Amino acid sequence: MRSPYLGLALILALLAACAPAPNATWQGYAEGEFVALAAPSAGYLATLDTPRGAKVSAGTLVFTLSTDPDRQAADSADARVDAAASRVENLASPRRQSEIAALEANASAASANRELAEADYARTAALAERHLIALQALDTARTHRDAAAASLLAARESLATARETLGRLAEVKAARSDLAAAQADAAQKHWSVERKQVNAPTDGEIADTYYRPGEWVPTGAPVASVLPDGQRRIRFFIPQADLSRIQVGRRVLAHCDGCSRLIQGTVDYIAPQAEYTPPVIYSRETRARLIFRIEAAPTPADASLLHPGIPLDVSLAP
Repeated sequence: MRSPYLGLALILALLAACAPAPNATWQGYAEGEFVALAAPSAGYLATLDTPRGAKVSAGTLVFTLSTDPDRQAADSADARVDAAASRVENLASPRRQSEIAALEANASAASANRELAEADYARTAALAERHLIALQALDTARTHRDAAAASLLAARESLATARETLGRLAEVKAARSDLAAAQADAAQKHWSVERKQVNAPTDGEIADTYYRPGEWVPTGAPVASVLPDGQRRIRFFIPQADLSRIQVGRRVLAHCDGCSRLIQGTVDYIAPQAEYTPPVIYSRETRARLIFRIEAAPTPADASLLHPGIPLDVSLAP
């Protein structure tokens, strides 16, 4: 005869099997992804405008390096730009109006001289046909006529050149290329001057400073580091047995000693490899020693509660 409690025991066993496992708590710590602030060129530290521990917003001036040699190089480059621009203007612009008027007068005089030479040649040719003058006089009149025509052509070409440009097109093009090169060099020099002032790239906190005013800062050496508000992280470790419970996008809760409330976060990274691998084989004992690193981004409202290095107890959010 079947016991009446057998069915009840089976039901209780099934319910126990379907019940969720107790929520585990994993150990971790708060992590900060710092941004090093440095200048692209060397120089003496002129000012340290924001001390360590200060809250900054994006664009706040953090430090300034001395700009004396770079400013002088920029001024020299600006002078070369002005000189190149003046040369282009001089080559590309027509002559002064008074110069053009003088050339026009020369062209008019050459035209009148040519007309006179033509008339003189016509009279001399008529007399030569009647043998009233020597042939040498006819040759002289012809030479004067041809010279007057050549002078008129030269005067007209000079006037046309003056009305267009002083230089040739190739010279104008070369001068404009020199101007573009000078402008590029000046822009580079001004960029170097501007980069001697370093601003905070984002909202955050100055974590540390490494130089004092008056000290020499090598090229690319960080002068300060900033911890952006959006780069505080929750980092914790779970055993391989619990790995299936964590997915990217899963919400977690973190608790720290002295925190006024639980810190909410969202998992956005799961390490692809275990932090510890047994050297030979996997057994039940060694599998328990495999852990995986998990990282979560806190909500903006809770990020300020995370101070890098503090221990955290992390669990899954309900």
